[in-house]
Amino acid sequence: MAYERVDASPLNYNQCRYGQSKLLFRGPRRSLKKDYFSFIGGSETYGKFVEKPFVELVENAKGIPCANFSAVNAGVDAFVHDPSLMALCNRSKATIIQVMGAQNMSNRFYSVHARRNDRFLKASTLLKSIYREVDFSEFSFTRHMLTTLKAVSPQRFAAIEMELRAAWGARMELMLRQINGRCILLWLREPQPAIASSADLGAEPLFLDAPLIGRLEGLVEKIVEVDIAHERGQVDGMVYSAMEAPSAQEMIGPSTHRKIADRLLKVL
Repeated sequence: MAYERVDASPLNYNQCRYGQSKLLFRGPRRSLKKDYFSFIGGSETYGKFVEKPFVELVENAKGIPCANFSAVNAGVDAFVHDPSLMALCNRSKATIIQVMGAQNMSNRFYSVHARRNDRFLKASTLLKSIYREVDFSEFSFTRHMLTTLKAVSPQRFAAIEMELRAAWGARMELMLRQINGRCILLWLREPQPAIASSADLGAEPLFLDAPLIGRLEGLVEKIVEVDIAHERGQVDGMVYSAMEAPSAQEMIGPSTHRKIADRLLKVL
């Protein structure tokens, strides 16, 4: 069953820092003096609302420290420009990188916060010229902005999607080329909506597909695909407050984390 409390954040994530990185990661902090595995990703790898995320399950099974270098709602930008973090990944036995959506990255059309990548900062002159009728001061988050832009004009939105896909591919290649050791991509696949509305942004991870992800195949040891269709909102065993309940419905639960850990253990 789910554990729900009235107060905020009943689950202690023991947040910590590694190296000179300014990001706050899920702890407790692991010792990196000997062999360890590195994990990079967003909310799923972080293990939001889950006591034992798949990173910890892999650690328990392998008997080797697993450093969870993940951040809630993170995109590639949170990691690729962090030389301290890239150096820590280079020292690890392997780096497992969650495939994160393309929406939370700075690009030709808009910029995001350097660490909290889901935070929209400003629209470029180019984007403002394409969507003259939109007041961009109304947006604080990338998803809200993108959903609005697609609803206003799916035709004009196609150019934004193309830019996000191109930026994602270039940014991922840049990050992977910074990591000299074993790299494994973890792709948590979800199906496209059966009936897409004009404002629907598509399946998670947003704006990515098999051909685009496949272009990175030569830069990684393996791409591990895990089908998590219909597994969001399975809150049994999750820990969250009453105020966090809507967010918990959007996340994956303990059973899905066990499924992901089992798949990763087959390749590590």
